[in-house]
Amino acid sequence: MKVIVAVDANWGIGQNNKLLVSIPSDMKFFHQETEGKVVVMGRKTLESLPGGLPLKNRTNIVFSRNPDFQVKGAVVVHNLPELMQELKQYPDDQIYVIGGGQVYEMLLPYCNLAHVTKIDFSFEADTYFPNLDEDDEWEITASSDEQTYFDLEFTFLRYERVKG
Repeated sequence: MKVIVAVDANWGIGQNNKLLVSIPSDMKFFHQETEGKVVVMGRKTLESLPGGLPLKNRTNIVFSRNPDFQVKGAVVVHNLPELMQELKQYPDDQIYVIGGGQVYEMLLPYCNLAHVTKIDFSFEADTYFPNLDEDDEWEITASSDEQTYFDLEFTFLRYERVKG
């Protein structure tokens, strides 16, 4: 299973159920990486997507603790065992965890690869991703050249779980 996330300098990922910033090349990378794959997200992340609708050309799995929650075009699961059972249908390398904060935290232990767009700026955030730089189970295995979007500098990083 993989994680895909954009973080700021403090590993912030969102504020008021919105992305901190939308960078076109990051959005393009996200689209290219996840198209035709399985995306796992929480209900709030689903609601933050355009129109609050599942992403096109992907298998959308939405985690919600509300047993009555349903959404057209997505599979809804209500707990971790139910999610893990659902995910058994798919190749591990085709599954991407796309947020939000609670879902990232819950599923990071099951992931072996993380695509992190690291933005060299500190935004005001209320949701964070675990700091992989401070976790000795993770190491950077690939890094893009620094890129710029207006006055924001960012880098595409690939982290892999170190096999113990």
